Amino acid sequence: MPVMTEPVHTGEFIVSEGNNSISRERVELAPDLTLLPGTILGKNTSTGVYGPLDPAANTGLQMAAGVLWGHVTTDTTGGEAVIIARLAEVDETLLVWPKGITDEKKTTAVSDLASLDIILRKGEQG
Repeated sequence: MPVMTEPVHTGEFIVSEGNNSISRERVELAPDLTLLPGTILGKNTSTGVYGPLDPAANTGLQMAAGVLWGHVTTDTTGGEAVIIARLAEVDETLLVWPKGITDEKKTTAVSDLASLDIILRKGEQG
């Protein structure tokens, strides 16, 4: 019998968040993306458009600016998404990091998230 793996569900990575959706923001995403819930995002400082964290970038995408709430696929013009932008605890085991991210860059990104009051927890704490 084949093994089936269930993907991370929308918002499954949340341990806790602020009342009345204060933790969430609707943002513009870059074009041609297919992203999973829990993807760590950066924000292009010149355009205000979010995309996956890119430690090698120098556009702002190298700094963690939030965590993607749900599954998203954008087209050639981009799209919208909901992110966790502040005041939340998240399960670090369910977060999606860039492939090949170094421990040093990950530590920097975790610090970026902490500055937004997005705190990583080891496993579900709730």
